Amino acid sequence: MSEQKRLYTETHEWFLIEDGTASVGITDFAQKELTDIVFVELPEVGRRVEKGEAVAVIESVKTASDIYSPVKGEICEVNMALSEKPELINEDPFGKGWLFKVKIEGKVNSEDFLDDSSYNAMLQNGEPQ
Repeated sequence: MSEQKRLYTETHEWFLIEDGTASVGITDFAQKELTDIVFVELPEVGRRVEKGEAVAVIESVKTASDIYSPVKGEICEVNMALSEKPELINEDPFGKGWLFKVKIEGKVNSEDFLDDSSYNAMLQNGEPQ
């Protein structure tokens, strides 16, 4: 997945848009904060979601965390491999550890999100959460 196109939210989701679909996951920082991930509750395919809506839950040995959709649209695919192997998120958060894909409705304004450098700057300056 292209580093240049990846965008981030202040709640530590990343997404990559290809052909009108956003692939969504959590950042490396987020998976390290959660520690060992033991369970993932994924959204149902076909579910309509709003930007900022909690659509998935990741449970680790230390906590449970809501995952928010960065875009409005319809869930068109989920990463079923996580049902059997949730630790893929820890092992490869930007690759095999993706969570779900959203067929985007409307326009996505990249200025509403963080790029690599602004996300890293946010982490260095202390996260907002």
